[in-house]
This record gives sequence, structure tokens and C-alpha cells, in this order.
Amino acid sequence: MFALWLQNAPSGLGGLGGLALPILFFVALYFLMIVPNQRKQKKWQQMLSQIKSGDRVTTNGGIRGTVLTVKDDAVILRVQPDGVKLEFVKSAIAAVTTDEPAS
Repeated sequence: MFALWLQNAPSGLGGLGGLALPILFFVALYFLMIVPNQRKQKKWQQMLSQIKSGDRVTTNGGIRGTVLTVKDDAVILRVQPDGVKLEFVKSAIAAVTTDEPAS
């Protein structure tokens, strides 16, 4: 319907027809790529804010450990097998895996 209107539009609105496709493309790009990424980012930020002592986490580098203490922008993890304590910034935490039993 909209395409028929653009074809029958007066010549003064011909430039509007040239803008319709890029605008439509941007709207589709926004809803297919940007909105889901914003939701994912919000969920990740919420996960980081809820980290507490005793949680099992996995870092972006693949290191798994148990949270000992939580600071403003960092966490201290105990990693196995030797119980070494490592400090990571919170943004390095990829996932909280509290359902896995500590080994």
C-alpha cells in the first residue's frame, strides 16, 4: 500500500521515496540488532550487581572459581586445585554458575 502511494506521489515528493528504504532499513536494524543487545547488556549488568560471596563464577578467560569477597568494581576468587586467590574486575565475570557443586 505504501509502495503504491510512493509510485503515485507527485514529483515533488520523489525525494521522500528515496529516503523511505534507508529509514526502513535503519528501523529494522534497530529492532533486530540493537534492542536485543541492550537487553542482554542490561541482564549482564543485573547479574554483576547480584554477585555475592560463595557464588561460583566463570570469567571471560575461562577461569572458574568461588567468590570470596566483593568490592565496588572487583571480586576476589578462590580457584582450584590449590585454592589460589585471584582478583578480577567485575566486568571480567562472564557467568554465575551457582547451580554447580563446589569441587
